[in-house]
Amino acid sequence: MSLRIRSLVNRWRRRLARWLLFDIVFGEVSRGGDPLPLTRLSPSTCLEHEDGLDLGDHVFIGHFNYIEALHGVRIEEGVQITNFVSIVTHSSHRSQRLMGRAYAVTPPDERIGFVKGPVHIGAYCFIGPHTTIEANTRLGRGCLVASHSRVRGEFPDFAVIAGSPAVIVGDTRASDARWLDAHPAWREAYEAWAAPRRPG
Repeated sequence: MSLRIRSLVNRWRRRLARWLLFDIVFGEVSRGGDPLPLTRLSPSTCLEHEDGLDLGDHVFIGHFNYIEALHGVRIEEGVQITNFVSIVTHSSHRSQRLMGRAYAVTPPDERIGFVKGPVHIGAYCFIGPHTTIEANTRLGRGCLVASHSRVRGEFPDFAVIAGSPAVIVGDTRASDARWLDAHPAWREAYEAWAAPRRPG
């Protein structure tokens, strides 16, 4: 086969694979059965225990992510999860060491050191690539998680989160204010979701 023909075949093979495997798919259904027409999900994302996943609309979940929702994962409206992100609701790293071979034959509720709990990602958060979000994590609205972070615990609205383990390193409202000052026509759209919540 000539180099020119091989190149052409490879180009079309790559396009076909991208079209079949990596084209972002629009439209999901919420756990309650409501349509989510603007939620986009890559077919290369692995979902385990999908019945425990509660999605909002306008969510983007990119390529090569792993979401394990056995103990509940809630992803609110407008969240963007980039690529190579892991979200897990349990971890057996301690249990396997402590229990050895008995781990595999012991019911989960009887395993010592077993970590389990839900994950909640608030509206309009951004999760950078190569991030792990662990069990018992709650992110407030508008958080930004830097790439390569390992996130565990509770974080307030608008936190900039980075590191392994992740800590708060800033507030997204500082840069948001600069952008909104430069583009005031978008202030109303921003405040529609970001305005302080009223009690009750």
